[in-house]
Amino acid sequence: MEAIPGGAEQAALRAALAEAAAEIEQALDALLPPPEGAEARLLEAMRYAAMGGGKRLRGFLVLEGARQFGVARASALRVAAAIEMVHAYSLVHDDLPAMDDDDLRRGKPTCHKAFDEATAILAGDALQAHAFTVLAEEDTHADPAVRAELVRCLSRAAGPRGMCGGQMLDMLAEESAAPLDEAAIGRLQLLKTGKLIEFAAEAGAILGKAPGPLRHALAAYGRELGAAFQIADDLLDATATAEETGKRTGKDAGAGKATLVGLLGLERARAQAERLAEQARRHLDALGERADLLRALAAYAIHRRN
Repeated sequence: MEAIPGGAEQAALRAALAEAAAEIEQALDALLPPPEGAEARLLEAMRYAAMGGGKRLRGFLVLEGARQFGVARASALRVAAAIEMVHAYSLVHDDLPAMDDDDLRRGKPTCHKAFDEATAILAGDALQAHAFTVLAEEDTHADPAVRAELVRCLSRAAGPRGMCGGQMLDMLAEESAAPLDEAAIGRLQLLKTGKLIEFAAEAGAILGKAPGPLRHALAAYGRELGAAFQIADDLLDATATAEETGKRTGKDAGAGKATLVGLLGLERARAQAERLAEQARRHLDALGERADLLRALAAYAIHRRN
């Protein structure tokens, strides 16, 4: 099926993204412990890192995937909040002096700047642990097998063959005298960014106990979307201002990071992102018109300015 054309499609998507972001913010507020007791500083840092900004793209993917299969919104929101906690933890650690050493994130001081490095490390650790607590609780889904599958898949996406492994590859690439080729950069970005986005797209199908082919289609959509999204991020780092993105730009080139933009140049990288977005959209054919917002998201992901 064809998606809603042009401006109407993007207007519908923007409204849906804003609504989802507000709902996810409310879910995070309810699920993150309030800052009280002797450990209040840690809890405050967790909430500072996870709330009050961000596109909530991963959470939106969970909600839209779940909507395809009639999953209760409250259940989907818990999973969306959990993946946003994991994403927030990764950003807190990525911003540390030992990693990318950034002082601005989502238009405000990074967690280690607002608090201190030790508190930021603990806040990231606690956000990751709390995300799995949320997934494992019965309120997320009545079926323990579904909860176990969510835990298994998110831990795999975030672990040594996922986000953490990708971050390691990224750090090793900075130290290497030989530049990475296109295949090596693609694998780095698949692990560092793509695996979490792939899980976010697949999570709704897990919640809905969807047939295997549809679950695989959403996972494949997320995989292509994640690759396109990362190229778009690299393009923004090369072309956007800090005011547009809410974070420091130009850092990839300055740090000698391995990116497809650096390897291919701006125009070829843009063309590659367009191809990936189109491939992502094709994976949704079996879902018909109800997946139009997911199709629109593929276009948004590569044309955004923040």
